[in-house]
This record gives sequence, structure tokens and C-alpha cells, in this order.
Amino acid sequence: MEKIKMTTPLVEMDGDEMTRILWKMIKDELLIPYIDLKTEYYDLGLEHRNATDDQVTVDSALATKKYKVAVKCATITPNAARMEEYDLKEMWKSPNGTIRAILDGTVFRAPIVVKGIEPCVKNWKKPITIARHAYGDVYKGSEMKIPGAGKAELVYTAEDGTQTSELVHNFDGPGIIQGMHNLNSSIESFARSCFSYALDTKQDLWFATKDTISKKYDHTFKDIFQEIYDAEFDAKFKEAGIEYFYTLIDDAVARVMKSEGGYIWACKNYDGDVMSDMVSSAFGSLAMMTSVLVSPEGYYEYEAAHGTVQRHYYKHLKGEETSTNSVATIFAWTGALRKRGELDGNKELMEFADRLEKATIDTIEAGEMTKDLALITTIENPTVLSSGEFIKAIAKRL
Repeated sequence: MEKIKMTTPLVEMDGDEMTRILWKMIKDELLIPYIDLKTEYYDLGLEHRNATDDQVTVDSALATKKYKVAVKCATITPNAARMEEYDLKEMWKSPNGTIRAILDGTVFRAPIVVKGIEPCVKNWKKPITIARHAYGDVYKGSEMKIPGAGKAELVYTAEDGTQTSELVHNFDGPGIIQGMHNLNSSIESFARSCFSYALDTKQDLWFATKDTISKKYDHTFKDIFQEIYDAEFDAKFKEAGIEYFYTLIDDAVARVMKSEGGYIWACKNYDGDVMSDMVSSAFGSLAMMTSVLVSPEGYYEYEAAHGTVQRHYYKHLKGEETSTNSVATIFAWTGALRKRGELDGNKELMEFADRLEKATIDTIEAGEMTKDLALITTIENPTVLSSGEFIKAIAKRL
């Protein structure tokens, strides 16, 4: 069989631990036999990030700007224990955070829906995609413990030295205070990424904040979204037959629980952090959750939503058999290959991505799956496969 040709490479970001092992298996069993695979390879394994003073992460993000499509394996964000384990020069930042900042992107996470893995919310029939704004708010907040009575203020000093202040609270005893910020430019990028991705996937877009309480902070998000929608996307949405819908966050939660799914739910940073975990858990498993970083300039970076599966990796190192779910990592590859095909007008590559996804889902629906899915499936007497056996079962169907 002649292999499917690629005209433009995609950026390949290798990762850590068990997901790195799965990464190689996926390439060897499911991709290289069928595709003349062209990638620009970057090793984002923690040892190599340390050896390059994390320059490799920056280089991989810049390469994504050049080639427009990247696929990323899960990576370690080091803590104190990892500093010691890997003898690191310093506690390197999250690669995802670095890449996100360089690409100015928004993260879209969606569950992979399979018959036999039923959502906890019985009326959810279609995936719910969470779009999370990934800048600012509590994640870049400044905090202070207030020791006793006194006045706390927000103070803004303009470049010319003039000051504007807003009273936070007159404390009559100890307490706590937090200041947080966002940038209009970042909110604009978030809005454009959400509107563009909704058009890309032909899905309605919901956005929710608490503008009735936060009349300046949250209201600014609401206003920027509406201004950009009216000026740039209104006609395109109508033409595509999709809707942009704004509501309060508490109303959105109630509507989401009663809906069938099948839309994108855009959330501010903290809301997106919490709601993406709720949605993935309610749909069945974080190992069945796709993640794509989309920038308003049209750069795409696909990955699995889960971590590096450290516990399974240590078992693997001891020579013990593991049953690690590779579905989200397979779908990271199919997402990137489909987008590469779409941008290059390569129909064969797009069709291959569709077939590989179908083979993966058909394998699970036939009752062949990894242990994590076997524990939650409604399929009777499932066959539990090891990490390698599951990938081989997909290859057989493919």
C-alpha cells in the first residue's frame, strides 16, 4: 500500500513518562505504516527541557507559529519532588503555560463520546466543549493577609503620576485581600478564538460571566465579546446557522445540566478550570478528553487533556504490565493530522484521521478496552487489554 503523502510538516512535541511510551507505540503501530509522516520534532521531556534551559519549549512554540499545526504529548510541570528526582537546574514553568503565552491561545476541551461509556447526566447526548480563557484573574492574582484594623484600597498610578483609588474595605480586624487583573488585548484574543473555533466546528457558542455583581471586571468581558461579535462575526454565524448566546454563569450551569450538549461553553479562567474537570468527569474519564489550543492568528496545538500517568510509568519501568488509556493521545494526533490536511487541501490525510478515530471508537464499542474504561462501561463482560494490546487492537481494525 502506498503511504499517504504530507506536503507540510506538523510540529511534534514529545513528552514524559507513560504518555511518552504510548506516543512511540501510536506512531509505530497506527501512523507510520500508513502515512509518510513529516514532523519537525521537539523533545519536551523534562530532562531535555532542563538541558536546554527550557529553550526547547520556546522553540517548539515558535515552530508552531511557522507551521500552524502542532501535536503535543503530556509533559511534567515540576514541583519540589521533581526537582530532586530529575536533578533540575530550576523549577521550570509549565510547558503548556509557556506555549499558550507565546501563541496567545485559548484551550478548547471536549469529551470523546463512546457508546457504553454513559455520561452521569442522562440527557447529555453530544459533547460539551469547554473554552477556557487562560490568562489572568486569580492565576495572576496578588494576595495579602490583613493583620488588623485599617483601610485597603486599589490604587492605579498613571504614567503621568496621577492616581485613582477605589476603597476595597475598612477592616476592623484581621482578614484577607486579593487583587486580580486582566488585559483587554487578552480578552479580545479569547473572544476571537472562541468565535473562530465555533465557526470551524459549526457549533453554537455560549459565554457566561457574573456581570450583575462584577459590574466593571466581568462586564468588560461581556462587552468585549459583544463588540467583536457584532463587528466581525454576526453575519458569519448567521450564514453558518449557529448562534452566539450570553447569559449569567449560574444560569449557564443550570442550562448546561438540562441540555443535550453539542455546543461550546466559553468560560473565564477559573470557571473553565473547574467546569472542564466537571464535564470530563461527568462524561466518564479525563483519559477520554481532547484538548486543542487555538490562537486568533490560526495556530492549532492538539494534545490529550490528562497528565503523564506517572504511576503506570513506574510500573512499566519495573517491567510490569500496564493498561493505560491512549485514546486522548490518539485523538491529539488525529486532530493535528486532520487540521494539517485541511490547511493543505490534503483530503487523504483528513480521511485517514477520520478512519483512525472510527477504528478507536469501534474497538471500545466492541468491548475491547483499557482497565479504566472497563471499570465504568455498561458493556457486559468487556475484554481488558494492556496498553500495547489496545493499540494493536485498534491497528487491526484500522
